Amino acid sequence: MPATAATARQASVTALRFGRAASMGALAALILFAGVWGSWGTAQHVMLTKGRERGTVKVTRCDGGTCSGPFTPQSEGAKARTRVEIEKSVAVRKGETYDVVLKPGTGDALRCGPAGILYAWLPLGGALLLASVVVAGGMRLMRVAWVLGLTGAGLLTAAFAAVR
Repeated sequence: MPATAATARQASVTALRFGRAASMGALAALILFAGVWGSWGTAQHVMLTKGRERGTVKVTRCDGGTCSGPFTPQSEGAKARTRVEIEKSVAVRKGETYDVVLKPGTGDALRCGPAGILYAWLPLGGALLLASVVVAGGMRLMRVAWVLGLTGAGLLTAAFAAVR
């Protein structure tokens, strides 16, 4: 085989490796961006509570995908309400009282505190796990993949432990 053919083959293999790494890196970044985007809609209300209505809700009724109960204010400027809604999930049980923050302009309540923050970031935890597989398989960066995977698993585990 002439030297130019071997050089051309080596160049094409290098280009394919770079293309694979670049496309998988873009896919992993897109997955992580989607995880942050999915989490931020709830996390912004839970983490940045200054100026928002904070208080407690005692869950008295659950039907469908929501639970409801009376809201007792704990922050300045918050008003008592006879009924606010909180999403029904493994983190909400009838008869329990939860610290919540209300979404501005609505009667929707979100859990606040450490449990609420971890629960809000669950989509990012799943995205970290998925991105770790893409980074390991597509980019061959095993250490980075382990860090992403363990971070995602830690976030999911911490959220599960906090909402119980």
